[in-house]
Amino acid sequence: MHSVIKEIIRSTEKRILQLKKENNPEKKETMREEKRDIIIAIKEKRLQKKVAVIAEVKPASPGKKLMDIMPNDAARIATEMERAGAVAVSVLTEPEFFHGSLNNLVSVVRNVSIPVLRKDFIINELQLDETRSNLILLIAGILGEELEHMVNLALSKGFEPLVEIHDRIELERALRTKAKLIGINNRDLSTLEIDLDTTLKLAPLIKEFDLANNSEHIIISESGIHSTQDIKKVMVAGADAVLVGTSIIKDGDVYAKTKQLVDAFDEFDMN
Repeated sequence: MHSVIKEIIRSTEKRILQLKKENNPEKKETMREEKRDIIIAIKEKRLQKKVAVIAEVKPASPGKKLMDIMPNDAARIATEMERAGAVAVSVLTEPEFFHGSLNNLVSVVRNVSIPVLRKDFIINELQLDETRSNLILLIAGILGEELEHMVNLALSKGFEPLVEIHDRIELERALRTKAKLIGINNRDLSTLEIDLDTTLKLAPLIKEFDLANNSEHIIISESGIHSTQDIKKVMVAGADAVLVGTSIIKDGDVYAKTKQLVDAFDEFDMN
């Protein structure tokens, strides 16, 4: 695992120690009552011949700041993403390396009607009680043998877990859980290098598993999606949706960039 990822995990462990000290149930943020079903939303988007884009409110990457995003900004950006046709919004909540915040997440949940994903390094069950979202990211390469337990716990608390994998071993572990959403991270957490071929290699394996086991998983390609050509590449491989952060925020026009990606099928015959 890359040294940067190790640093992020150490920082997350410090946050969890603080959570253990506070541990005040009254501080929990309640989620809107209506269920925002990401799986139905993704299927409907495909029927509309549009790309299911999970657009990300992303202030920074490790060592690379994109823009300052406060809660009001997060709400405005997410609203533009929703208006452009995003199927869901991802909100980074890791504070030190990605400059995210739980306040940004709360603000987004309150201001959009589409599903919201909390994207963070979730390594302890206390984090599941910090605040509410519709989906939560669980990284197989970090959770290891704890993955199945965390998936079950997330489901019991009303979250739809998005299990992120990067290789075949992590994929096999993910497929043993009850998670319906599999995120293929094109970024290798050992080197931080991005290769879209990761989706090309792993997506067909998920399709084969579902065919053999009469099951159904939604495949989301993550990292390295910048253009409509990138979308075509991963969709042809079997991805059902894409998660895009950096290219949308860097573009400067959140609405226009999100809409361009949502409308990517207009350029290709994907049916």
